[in-house]
Parts: sequence; C-alpha cells; structure tokens
Amino acid sequence: MNRVLSTAAAPVPKPLWKVYLAFLVPMIASNFLQALSGTVNNIYLGQMLGVGAMASVSAFFPVLFFLIAFMIGLGAGAAVLIGQAWGAKDLERVKAVAGTTLMVGVCAGLVVAVFGGGFTPGLLRALATPADILPGAVAYARVMLVAAPAVFTFLLVTSMLRGVGDTTTPLKTLLISTAIGLLVTPALIRGWGGLPQMGVASGAYAAGLGFVVAMAWTAWSLRRAGHVLAPNASFWPHLRIDRAILAKVLRIGLPTGLSMITISIAEIAVLFLVNRFGSQATAAYGAVNQIVSYVQFPAISIAITASILGAQAIGAGRGHTLGQIARTGIWLNLLLTGALVLLGYVFSRSILGLFITDGQVVDMAQTLLHIMLWSSVVMGMSMVLSGLMRASGTVLVPTLLTMLAIAGVEIPVAWVLSGIYGLNGIWAAYPVAFLAMLAMQTAYYRLVWRKKPIHAL
Repeated sequence: MNRVLSTAAAPVPKPLWKVYLAFLVPMIASNFLQALSGTVNNIYLGQMLGVGAMASVSAFFPVLFFLIAFMIGLGAGAAVLIGQAWGAKDLERVKAVAGTTLMVGVCAGLVVAVFGGGFTPGLLRALATPADILPGAVAYARVMLVAAPAVFTFLLVTSMLRGVGDTTTPLKTLLISTAIGLLVTPALIRGWGGLPQMGVASGAYAAGLGFVVAMAWTAWSLRRAGHVLAPNASFWPHLRIDRAILAKVLRIGLPTGLSMITISIAEIAVLFLVNRFGSQATAAYGAVNQIVSYVQFPAISIAITASILGAQAIGAGRGHTLGQIARTGIWLNLLLTGALVLLGYVFSRSILGLFITDGQVVDMAQTLLHIMLWSSVVMGMSMVLSGLMRASGTVLVPTLLTMLAIAGVEIPVAWVLSGIYGLNGIWAAYPVAFLAMLAMQTAYYRLVWRKKPIHAL
C-alpha cells in the first residue's frame, strides 16, 4: 500500500473518547498488573529482607530497561504495521509482520540469555553499585537475563495483539503472571514447602516462571479462540524473517528503540549520580521509580492507543481523524494522569512505606517524589504527539527530539544541579527535560507534520 489518504471530512462512528476508553481500560489494567508483579516482589524483598535487598533490585533496573529497549522499539514498529494492515483488512500481512517480529525477538532473547550473565558483575561495578548490595544485584540480574527469551516474547506478543485491537488477552496473561509472582516470591524467600531460600533472586525466579506459564496459556487461548495471531497451522508458515517486512519494522522500530535506549542510558547516568550518595539513596531511587511507573501508566497507555488508532485510521483511509485522535489523547492524559499525580502527592508517604521500613529513607524518597511527580503529565502530552506521528511512519525527527531532551537536557542538568542541591537536584532535572521535550514535539507536530501528506506504509 502506498496511497495518499483522503483528508475529506467524514463522520466519526461514535465519540472518540469512547473508542479510547475501550482500548485504555484493559491496557491500563494490564500495565498496572505488569508493574504490580514487580512491586509486590519489591515489597516482599523490602519487608522480608530489608532495604539492602530493595536497593539490589533497584541497581539492576536501568540495565534491564536498556536490554529490553530494542524489543520495545521492535514491538512499536510491528504494532504500527499490523495496525495499518488490520485497518485495511489484510490478515495475511498481519500474520507476516507478526511472524517476522517474533522470530527476531526470540533470537535476540536467546543471545541475551546465553551471553548476558557473564557481563553482569563488571557492568554493575562500572555503575558504582555500592559494595554492600553488589552480590544481591548480581544474583538478581543473572536470573532476569536467563529469562530474557520469555520477557522479550511477552513484550512483542502484547504489542502485536494491541495492533489488532485486542487489549483483553494481554490483561488475562498478566493476571496469570502476577498471581504466580504473588505466590512464588514469598515461598522462595522463606523456603516454604521445602523450597530453597533464594534471597534477593526470589523475585526474579518468580517473574521468570510467571512469564513462561502466562505465555503458554496465551498460546493455548489464542488457538482456542481462532485468533488471527494464534500459533496454528495458518500462522506457522509466517514464522520466519522476511527481510522486506523486517526493514519496515526496523524503520519505525529502531528510532523508537534508540529513544528507549537513550532514556535507559539517562537512567543509568542518573543511577550513577544517585549511587554516589550511598545505598539509602539507591533504595529511595527504587521506591520513587515504583510509584512514578504507576502514575505514568495511563500516559503510556494513552500514547500507545493514539498510535494504534492512528495506524488503523491510516490503513482504513480515515486520515481526517488524526487531529481528533491527538486532541482526545491529550485531554485524557490531563484527566487520568493528572488524577493519579494528585493521589500520589496526597498519599506519598503511605505508599512509600510499603517499600521502605527505614523512616529516614522514606523522608528522602518523599522529597524526591514531590519534586518531579507532576511532570508525568507533561511527559504524557509529549508522548501522545510522538505516538500519533509514529503511526504514519514519521519516527526519526520525534525520536531525535526525545533523545535531545533526555541526553542534551536531563543528564547535564542532573549533573549540574546535583553539585548544587545534592540528591534533590538530580530529580529536578526530570521536569526540565519533560518541558523541553513537550515544547519541541509540539513545535514539530504543528509546524511540520500536520502539513505533510500521510501515506500508508
């Protein structure tokens, strides 16, 4: 497909905010459940093993994010192509894109699982991980690296299912993995039922098991329902790497992945700065990230929905709705993300107490949270615009603007302000970077992108 879309006005079948909510409710619930698995593990670790265990897990988080960044980008590229094919009712192309993407993800996961563990100790030392938490961080990291094939497959499958408008199957998948984490993590920490006591690595073992079982259930469920992406006889021939399709997926996915990698590098740089203030600061960093991740889920989900709805509209020839998709996404972000930000401020101390038992660390984390939490709304507005532009295949410039805001604003500002205001200065860099990102994305969206013809890929 390479036709220019008509921009003639046409009636919208039903209010767009209702279409958004049909996607958002299960997607936000899925994101909350995905985070809940990690959160519950951290609560178990913090309450059963102490602040050091929490810090050990926090020390590996940016590294894990770095490793999965490519998969996030690959999944985003696949979702755009699948969304356009789905809008055009081309089911064979939907399967072809899914098969190519899945094969690339599995191969990458196997490489990480086989070779990743050997580099973990040196990498964590290079990040200036405090010596008192290094053994636990290494133990946790190695298990998560071995589980990379399952993690990568999960990320890609959920992205591709959303590309065809299915947000309920990922929700059910996460219900299973979360339930397994709730049961297995404390059992491995305490050694219930004769199980070995795995210490800090308990959460990683539970997460890995949860992903494997949940993905097995997902495959069975899709086959039973006759889903377009079910692993059945009609799908197997597409489970190969088609170079032409891969090139298009990478054209969209690589810039997105590079953007995620830039964000992960920024987080590693921030962690390096944080680690200089000791293990208590590292634990506070981890607790703040847990809360912020929940607050940002509506923003992330809205941006993904904007991209999916945009891609489907392009595939179906409804280019006239793209502006309305952007406006609706921004308003929903203000309402939903803004509401969670408000709750985060009101109940910050109680929530932080779930992760941390040390009152001094709670005080530290609460101050850091109050400095930057509001900027999640700003970040969400920027993500809606970049997500919608990605749906049309316009990825490079929005990605470069994101990378400029993170690498060119956040890291230097964090470095400078940490020397002036200490730990608080590091967190002040987040609002500065998000405001710069929104300003640049809005300028490009309004002055350039809206004036370009929109083509289906």
